[in-house]
Amino acid sequence: MESSLEFSSSLGSVSSVLTRCRTFKVLVIGDSGVGKTSLTHRLCAGEFPSRVEATIGVDFRETSLEIDGEKIKLQLWDTAGQERFRKSMVRHYYRNVHAVLFVYDVSCPATFGGLSAWIEECRQNSLGQEIPRFLIGNKGDLRDPGTADCQVSRERALSFAKAHGMTFFETSAKNPIPPAKCANGRRGDRAAPCQLHKMEDIVAAVGAKLKRQKRPYVGNAAAYSGSIRLSHKKRPEKDMWTCC
Repeated sequence: MESSLEFSSSLGSVSSVLTRCRTFKVLVIGDSGVGKTSLTHRLCAGEFPSRVEATIGVDFRETSLEIDGEKIKLQLWDTAGQERFRKSMVRHYYRNVHAVLFVYDVSCPATFGGLSAWIEECRQNSLGQEIPRFLIGNKGDLRDPGTADCQVSRERALSFAKAHGMTFFETSAKNPIPPAKCANGRRGDRAAPCQLHKMEDIVAAVGAKLKRQKRPYVGNAAAYSGSIRLSHKKRPEKDMWTCC
């Protein structure tokens, strides 16, 4: 007969398995200055950081959500956009990745143009098309109908996302609630309001897609926000809302 201690132990093991949630590694990439760090802060903590410094190496943050009765955890890896801060750690970034967020600044077309290089880096590191990909246009609050030619239109972004099998969102890590003004919707002298996507919608979309994945992330990263950094004497501060 099984002892009460053994029985209790077996029950504990079953309970542990039932309550364990799957963790997925989500890579956040894009040019320096597009707001990746602010975006991951908003997605995970629901707030905009008052001060942001250039990411050196990689930071990671976590957020949990429940999809169809299952609790899952998203671990967002905020990578350095500058090559000098990242080139020795690229292989580490792409190990055991479950999804990728490609981030650009809607007010800076150069960062949108740089997406092709990030897609190529994914290919070089063996990230196939089966890995879910999301295109995130950040800083949507900076849209100005008067400077439409200097911004990335939603139509252009949607076309790019469709061509590369990505799910598209436009938002603002700084001010995601009020609607922006879409220059694309101008009629005469007026610009049509363009509602930005909510952060909750982005998290839910990523979570829903990953829930269908069978392979959870099995890694040694800590279960709390942290960082892996390269040694560097000076860490320049980011100007969060300037471009290029």
